[in-house]
Amino acid sequence: MKRLIIHGDPGIRKGAIIQLDGEELYCFSVTRNGDWHGPDEVQLWCTVGTEAEQEDFDRRDFVPMHLDVETADAEAVEVIKAKGALAV
Repeated sequence: MKRLIIHGDPGIRKGAIIQLDGEELYCFSVTRNGDWHGPDEVQLWCTVGTEAEQEDFDRRDFVPMHLDVETADAEAVEVIKAKGALAV
C-alpha cells in the first residue's frame, strides 16, 4: 500500500482501478486538492494498493504517515475502471 499523488485529474474516483508503470493498482481513497487554493492544477492524493491489500485498508491495519509516497502526472496513469460502485 502506498500514497500516490497525481498531478492533474485523470477522471478517477474512489474504487478506481489504474495502471501505472505496468502495475495494476486499486484506489482505496481519493482526496482532491487544489480546486480553490494551492497549485495551478488539481492534485489527487490517493491511497492505492493491490487487491489483496483491500482488507487491510478497510480494517485500517496500516499507519498512513508511514506509507511510501510516489508522484505521477495524469497522462502517465492509464484508467482501467474510473470509479467503484456507488454506495448509498
